[in-house]
Amino acid sequence: MEEAKLKSLLFVINPIAGDIDKEELEEDIKTVCTDHDITFEIHKTTGDADKEKITELIKQAKYDAVFAVGGDGTVNMVAALLIGTDMPLGIIPLGSGNGLSKDLNIPQDTEDALQLIHRNIIRNIDTITLNGNPSIHLSDFGFNALVVKHFHDGETRGPGAYAWIAMQEYLAYEPKKYRIETDTENFEGPAFMVTIANANAFGSNASINPNGILNDGKFEICLIEPFPKTAGLGILYKLYTDSIDTSVYSRKICCSRATIYNLNQEVMHIDGEPLELGTTVEVKMLSKSLKVILPEEENQKHL
Repeated sequence: MEEAKLKSLLFVINPIAGDIDKEELEEDIKTVCTDHDITFEIHKTTGDADKEKITELIKQAKYDAVFAVGGDGTVNMVAALLIGTDMPLGIIPLGSGNGLSKDLNIPQDTEDALQLIHRNIIRNIDTITLNGNPSIHLSDFGFNALVVKHFHDGETRGPGAYAWIAMQEYLAYEPKKYRIETDTENFEGPAFMVTIANANAFGSNASINPNGILNDGKFEICLIEPFPKTAGLGILYKLYTDSIDTSVYSRKICCSRATIYNLNQEVMHIDGEPLELGTTVEVKMLSKSLKVILPEEENQKHL
């Protein structure tokens, strides 16, 4: 852990994330930075070669940190460029879920989160890769990934839209078959969903891995095995009360590497972004590979 004295910052803003006035947000960034003698630059994402443009900006200037201003997709994109470097990631959460920022105890109020610019500490967290694609938070196969895909493809955002899609898909969804080989134990059989967890809870606040630690050099593969439809409400209750590990339908594998065979080629996502990785997915741990900017008042349950 170290205190951060940030004097030069890059802010990567997703203009379509959240429902706040981005011009007002830029003014707030300018005010906080000016008040604390911090130089800054703003890059707005367009969906066109953003990674390349941000990489070039980082090369050209000597920033002390890069702040991702948006949802989990924006956070993943920026974090992927900083893994293995000495440049820390800051997060100003603006998305529908903001899962990683919640697990890191970063304020969800924009004004409070902006105080991280000048009041903060830096910690290292683990990241993982799936066929070389970085995952900072949670990735999964199965039911939740299907809901995420429909949510991603739709035009309506927010928890209500996500819940509506989940209800529509639930009754007809059938568990798919997977084979999982890890450095600790193996699994083969059907599962309702398979989550590769570097962190704890989805952006919806459903905690799939309540006791996970973000910098212990391990990740968890959390399975919800087939269950009768009538058990669904009970499982949902356990997800929202940090008690899913007590469910008879829950199984967890703690490991540092894994190969997942997606035998039915079921849909998946990485940090909330749908992705097709083929039938075989290699999962690898990158221990303490990403520096993150956190609130000064250290109250980190999962670090």
